[in-house]
Order: sequence, then C-alpha cells, then structure tokens
Amino acid sequence: MGRKALVVGIDYYRSANPLNGCVNDAHSIKSALELNSDGTRNFDVKLLVGTGDGHDVSRRNLRESIKSLFSGEEEIALFYFAGHGYIDDVGGFLIASDSETGDEGVSLAEVVGLANSSRVKNKIIILDSCHSGFAGKQSAVDKNISIGSGVTILTASTEEQYAVEENGHGLFTFLFVDALDGGAANLLGDVTPGAIYSHIDQSLGHWYQRPLFKTNVSNFVSLKRTQAPINLLELRKLREYFEKPSEKLNLDPSFEPTSVDPNEKIHRFLPYFKSWLN
Repeated sequence: MGRKALVVGIDYYRSANPLNGCVNDAHSIKSALELNSDGTRNFDVKLLVGTGDGHDVSRRNLRESIKSLFSGEEEIALFYFAGHGYIDDVGGFLIASDSETGDEGVSLAEVVGLANSSRVKNKIIILDSCHSGFAGKQSAVDKNISIGSGVTILTASTEEQYAVEENGHGLFTFLFVDALDGGAANLLGDVTPGAIYSHIDQSLGHWYQRPLFKTNVSNFVSLKRTQAPINLLELRKLREYFEKPSEKLNLDPSFEPTSVDPNEKIHRFLPYFKSWLN
C-alpha cells in the first residue's frame, strides 16, 4: 500500500506580510520524508511552494491538492503546511497566497473533514502555522467536528499562540525534522507520530510556543525507518543477559551514555524567545 505526502510552504502573500522560513521548511520536510535512512523509498511527496508573484500557491490549488491527497486507499496520507494561519469567531483557516482576508483561506474544519471521510488508513495532519491548534476543535458554526478514526493532528502551537520562525526556519519544523532523522526513533529505528510529539514537547521545555497532539488511532504507524540504536540481534540477547525481570547487570562507567540537553537543539532560537517573553 502507498504512502503519499502533500508538503506546502508559503512565503509569498499578495495581501499579508511575507514569511521567510516556510519554503525552506517545506523543502526540509520533503527531504526528510522521501527516503528512509537506508536509502529505500518512503513517501511519494508532492511539493507546493509560494515564492513570489507567478510562483504562488492559490487557494484553489491548495484545496484541490488536499482533496487529492486524501482520496484513494493508501496506507498513509500526510499533509504538512507551513504558512500563515488565521482564526475568528467562525473558525480557523490556512492562508493561501491569493487570500485577500484571513477567512478566505482553506478552512481547518474542511481539512479535518476531508481526512475524516478519507478511505486512507492513516491520515496525518502537520501544521506549522499560527493558531494551528484550532484544528480539530468545535467552532461556533460546526458543532459536530471531531477527529475521525485513523486521524492524527500535530500542530506547532495552540489556537492562541503564534508559530515562531527565525533564521530562515520555523522552530517547530526544525525539531520535527530532527525527530524524523532519528531523534525520536525507537529501539527498532521506527519514528511514530507520538514519538515525534514527545521529542518536540521535551525539546521546547517551558517556552512560550507549545505544540498540540490530537489523535484517534488504535496504534501508531511508523513515518520513517532510521538506523536502530541497537542491533536487532543484540537486542534479542536481552533474555540471555537478564534471565529474571528483577536481575541487574553492572556496567563499567565507560558505558554510560552522554546525553545532550534538549535545549541545545534550539540554541539559535533562544535570543528570539527571550525577546518574545520580555
């Protein structure tokens, strides 16, 4: 069964302030998703980027591409969006290059609705935009919106917060790519949505921007295979080393792992955060 992804990054807006890191982030996500660490094919990625006049992402193109993504019966359909987000009393929206006003974007309720009704087994929605935490929430207009079976939503921030970008990249996507490249891999080398959220959540610590994770699945699918930290044959020898669950094995201090402070991963964002919080 297939694995496809729609990756969207919009820096250029006709009526809104331009952004600086969304196109870079889209290319980073595309590179991280296309191949597993051993070089085998992973996702079939469609890339949409808005870089300037004549090279933009229209509202119509964005909507039709999302509809196409969630059609079919693949194993996984992943939607990633980096760009402007907007909320009002009606609901939340993803803003396209040609949107004149915030509520002219593609509705988050529509995006979630398309995922809910899709016959794809696993539907993943990743949003690196301001107010993206509104996705999957009931609005004043649609009281029945909910997360359907097989749907997972991971957002850069809550509905009240802005998504930080600095030095040509978004903070959330920087950590998301780090997770895909092995930072969130389990002992078998698989990277799941739940592990990605945990990685981002722990890396951000208590900073202002907080990611949100919403899901309705019975088990997590692997989004990427990376190099396993322990050889599988060695892992199977655990029963030889530990005959009883309570048994302990004393190790030489040289075997102690060297851990890296998660905050070091975002050191280049710290000056921005400090000015934000002040």
